[in-house]
Order: sequence, then structure tokens, then C-alpha cells
Amino acid sequence: MTHILHGERIGKQGTLRLGCSAVLFNKEHSKVLLTRRSDNGMWCLPGGMIEAGESVSEGCQREVWEETGLCVRVARLTGVYSNPHHVIVYPDGNQTHIVALNFEVELLSGEPGLSNETTGVDWFPINAALEMDLFHGHAERVRDALAGKEAAFIR
Repeated sequence: MTHILHGERIGKQGTLRLGCSAVLFNKEHSKVLLTRRSDNGMWCLPGGMIEAGESVSEGCQREVWEETGLCVRVARLTGVYSNPHHVIVYPDGNQTHIVALNFEVELLSGEPGLSNETTGVDWFPINAALEMDLFHGHAERVRDALAGKEAAFIR
């Protein structure tokens, strides 16, 4: 099961990787799309690792497509997250210190669906989503997107 270890500068134990997450609001900006991870059952924003040879926008769009079946466009960068006191441990034992870019995205087409990485995809009222125990600080990422700042948060 994927989980997070916490400790003073524990990120040094992991391999540095670039990741992304996507905040997709409904048209009324009253709900946010969340996915339930198949590896640990936690709800989170769609996202994952940026792959070599793709731009960060392409990586974000690919991750949303793979996890939800939705085609999106990256609208803006809302935050950069790099907590050195966290390391993610995957089921295969790999440990990763992730620098994550969070984007607000816009829906272009598609209907939400499941994948091998997700066991649930659903729209949640924003207040309810912010009260959930979301994976790896994703509530903060939703709050940062909601803030509507021109410049991205650096956390």
C-alpha cells in the first residue's frame, strides 16, 4: 500500500521525482473532481509523475486522461509543493521525494470513468472535499487553486 513517512529531512531517503496534480472544478465552481486511488483507497486529485520527453502540461493532461478518461487543458499553475519532511513509499518499496506542480485544468471533453489506478471518480462539493482526509496534502492544493492568485504558491 502506498503511504507517506514523516520525519526530519526524510526526503533525502527518496529518489527525487517531478509530479503533478490537477484541480478540475465544475462549471459553477462549486464542486471539485476527486479520484480514489486503487493502491491505498484514499481520495485525491488526479495526477502522477511527469515522464521524460513530455512537457509538464502534457504530463498533467496525460495523467488526468489515464486516471479519469477526461480530456483537459491546463489553465494555470497554482502551486509548487516540495516538503522535505515527507517521503512516499510505494508497494514495491521504492521511496520518492516528489516535487509536485499543481494545475487548475479545464474540461474539454469526456465522461468520468475508472482506470487501473482508480476505484472511484466523483464530483465533491468543495467544502466537503476540504474536510476529507485527502492523500498527501491535496486539500491544500484545492485551497490554493480556489485562492485565484495570479502567482503560484511555493510550498
